[in-house]
Amino acid sequence: MIEIDNVSKWYGAARVLDGCSTRVARGEVVVVCGPSGSGKSTLIKTVNGLEPFQEGAIRVDGVSVGAPQTDLPALRARIGMVFQNFELFPHLSVRDNLTLAQVKVRKRGRAEASAKGLHYLERVGLLAHQDKFPHQLSGGQQQRVAIARALAMDPVAMLFDEPTSALDPEMVGEVLEVMGGLAQDGMTMMVVTHEMGFARRVADRVVFMDGGRIVEEGAAAAFFDAPASSRAREFLARIVR
Repeated sequence: MIEIDNVSKWYGAARVLDGCSTRVARGEVVVVCGPSGSGKSTLIKTVNGLEPFQEGAIRVDGVSVGAPQTDLPALRARIGMVFQNFELFPHLSVRDNLTLAQVKVRKRGRAEASAKGLHYLERVGLLAHQDKFPHQLSGGQQQRVAIARALAMDPVAMLFDEPTSALDPEMVGEVLEVMGGLAQDGMTMMVVTHEMGFARRVADRVVFMDGGRIVEEGAAAAFFDAPASSRAREFLARIVR
């Protein structure tokens, strides 16, 4: 579903991605982890073209992200993206946040868009809050609305960029529970997170990054039980401690 081949990116003279290559199979859950500044968020944002890259190639469901002829808005409509800070429209109700992109991008009728949005709002356990505004919800509830909004677009894959990092500890679990349900349903997912318990429980594979490079990757169980690199062992020891 997602193919990343030898991708490199610079900010001026600073190389923030250095020859990164990995694959995410259809229905697979891949967690990207590593220390702060290792390039995790940059890498995931290149997958749907939010961050341009200077070298290499990325394909999502066979479509080349970096090709000049690629319609990036159309491609992004097929790739769900959940950010750290929810990115809900503060002046719109929850229901309108769920329907706007469907109407504008997917060209659905308002009734169809509303029905699909409410279906996914129920899926994340927030149907009773459809007429509220974002400021009336907790951070965890806002993030669950953001997930429902992405799902309403019928994505072929979901990208999560540290979706729990802006949440109070008490609210993290409710978001991870929704994400775990998506994984059980076979959604293709690429997740940047420091939630190692979630990664161990839900991920099929783990990609570990440091200094803009993919240092190692492999099955989640093997990564947590016996990481191959000394850098990953050091990182895990600090996280667990």
